[in-house]
Amino acid sequence: MTAAPQDGEGLTPDLVLRAYSVGLFPMAERHDDPELFWVDPRRRGVIPLDGFRISRSLAKRLRRDDYRVTVNTAFEAVIDACADRDETWINPEIRRLYSALHRLGHAHSLEVWMEGRLAGGVYGVTLGAAFFGESMFSRRRDGSKIALAWLVERLRSAGFTLFDTQFLTPHLASLGGVEISRAEYHRRLAHALARRADFAAPALPASGQEVVQRNTQTS
Repeated sequence: MTAAPQDGEGLTPDLVLRAYSVGLFPMAERHDDPELFWVDPRRRGVIPLDGFRISRSLAKRLRRDDYRVTVNTAFEAVIDACADRDETWINPEIRRLYSALHRLGHAHSLEVWMEGRLAGGVYGVTLGAAFFGESMFSRRRDGSKIALAWLVERLRSAGFTLFDTQFLTPHLASLGGVEISRAEYHRRLAHALARRADFAAPALPASGQEVVQRNTQTS
C-alpha cells in the first residue's frame, strides 16, 4: 500500500521517524523525481536475528579477513554508492533526510573496505530496538554479504530485536530473510519500540572468524 506523493522538501527528520514508528517509510519513483511517497507493504521482509544463514562459502569468505569493516565512517558515501545504479528510489531529498537523521544519531552505516576502497555497505534507521534497513551495495564480490553478516552480529550485540528489510528479495531470502504479514510486522515493531538498543555501542569483532562463530551460535 502506498500513500499519495508529496513534495519531499516538506518532510522533516522528525516526521520520517514518526512514520517509521507506525510502519511507513518514504521512497521516490526515480532518482530525479522530487516527490516522495509513503509505503506500507502488505507483506514485509525481515531477517530474524537468530536465523541469518552463513553458507559454507560465505563463512570461508568472512574468514579471509582481506577487508576492513567500519561503522558510521562514510555514511553519505554509502548512500551515494547505493544510489549508483540504473534504477533507484534514492533521490536528493532522500539523501538530505537520511543525512540529517545520521547527524541526529538515528541513521547508521556499516562499511566494508578492500584495498583502501569502499567495497560494500549498508545503511538504515534505528528506533528503539528496531533497525530499518534501507539499502546496501556491493562493488566487489561478496561485499554486501560481508556487510550483512557483520551487521546482523552488530544488531544482536547491541540489543536489537527487529531487522526490517522492507521487501524480500531472492538475495535476502538466501541469507535467511522471510516475509511476514503487515499485522505480524506491527506486532514485532511495537515490541521493538518498547525496548532500547544502541547501534554505536558494541566494539567491532576482532575478525571474520568471530563473526562466523557468533552467527553460528545463535542460528
